[in-house]
Amino acid sequence: MKKKVISVLLATTMVASLFVGCGNSSSSDTTDKKEETTEEKTEEPAKEEKTDTAEAADTASDDTLVYWSMWEATEPQAIAIQAAVDAYVEESGVKVDVQFKGRTGQREGLQAALDAGTHIDLFDEDIDRVNGFWGSYLMDLEEMAKAADYDKTANAGLMSACREVGGGTLKSIPYQPNVFAFFYNKDLFEQAGITAEPKTWDEFLAACQKLKDAGITPITCDDAYADCMIGYHLGRLAGEEKVKSIVAEGTWDDPIVVQMANDYADLAAKGYFSENIGSNVWPAGQNSELALGEAAMYLNGSWLPNEVADMAGEDFNWGCFSYPAVTTGATDTATGTEAANYGAQVYAVNKDSKMGQQAFDLICKITKGEFDQQLADGSNGIPADTTNTEWPALVQCTKPVMDACTTRYSWAVGIESDEDMTPVIKENFIKLMAGTLDAQGFVDAMMAASK
Repeated sequence: MKKKVISVLLATTMVASLFVGCGNSSSSDTTDKKEETTEEKTEEPAKEEKTDTAEAADTASDDTLVYWSMWEATEPQAIAIQAAVDAYVEESGVKVDVQFKGRTGQREGLQAALDAGTHIDLFDEDIDRVNGFWGSYLMDLEEMAKAADYDKTANAGLMSACREVGGGTLKSIPYQPNVFAFFYNKDLFEQAGITAEPKTWDEFLAACQKLKDAGITPITCDDAYADCMIGYHLGRLAGEEKVKSIVAEGTWDDPIVVQMANDYADLAAKGYFSENIGSNVWPAGQNSELALGEAAMYLNGSWLPNEVADMAGEDFNWGCFSYPAVTTGATDTATGTEAANYGAQVYAVNKDSKMGQQAFDLICKITKGEFDQQLADGSNGIPADTTNTEWPALVQCTKPVMDACTTRYSWAVGIESDEDMTPVIKENFIKLMAGTLDAQGFVDAMMAASK
């Protein structure tokens, strides 16, 4: 099981996960989803990092709580977090040293710093990265959470996910939740006469046809997120474990792959994709087509509305629905609209910290009440505290989807669980959407690549 988790995490790192939360539109984290993260470092850079972190450690005394943050200091998340830290310091008298490392600094520097024994009490990042790559450094927070009755106002699904990836116990606390689903332009749906969000594949096809008949391009996508579409469709047909099995074993001639390929070949043949689908390089689809009203739908994360806010404008009428259920060809392990790739950033406490309780108290300050709401409002994100019911306008459309989630997919529903196969899958799937490969051609290409 550990090997499977790490495999998924490596794939997630290639595109960043899922679970990377939304920044403001000028400092988006989506670029990080398309950057490869160097997890294996050469001996020399590790030595250099060790020296740097040792110098950083000298700035904090033993009675100072040291927090390494994944955000840049100028991002709205960091601004809200700093305000929470300032309030905590004033109320508790505990000294806190916050070091805003940014995504690259955190991902490339934290491992070396922890290995070097640098004084770090608290850190944050994506749920899978924290519990996977840095899992051996995590303090068990179960008893502190119980004493604080933390679960009472926390998102139950995300807390369950944290316990699952933590090996059955709570080793991280979620904040900045996100969900991956179809985002759409409500005004274009209304223009095409679509009165209800599609819940099944047949309803989805009917909506696409209405959009096309109205002269509207139904679906766009970018190369960065193409794999999520194939992952979701296969997951709907047979569940995530089957998706991972196909990738691992190279069984691309499996009936559910054939069904998926036929379904997407049908979309292409009917002209439901953007004419640029075969050449769109992120962020062309989301910026030039969806945000500007040239296309109606785009499968993406809840960070999307914030990323394109400047281009879409204040009047863009956002809608969101879960990837539709696919019944034809489905197996007994199929999943429906209750399953989604949802997650969060998480906080974790270094198991060697001498200020574990203080670190947990600071987590509570940031992720509950006033400052959780401030963080959500500033970044157009989803609140972590369930009592914060006023979601920012740009993401209010995601609430029904998020509330309905009971099954958690990993990033791209496991389709990227073999990083060596990911480029091949993406290349051939994009050709399938573009209509330059038919269904059998996709299957043949994938079988040949898996030999």
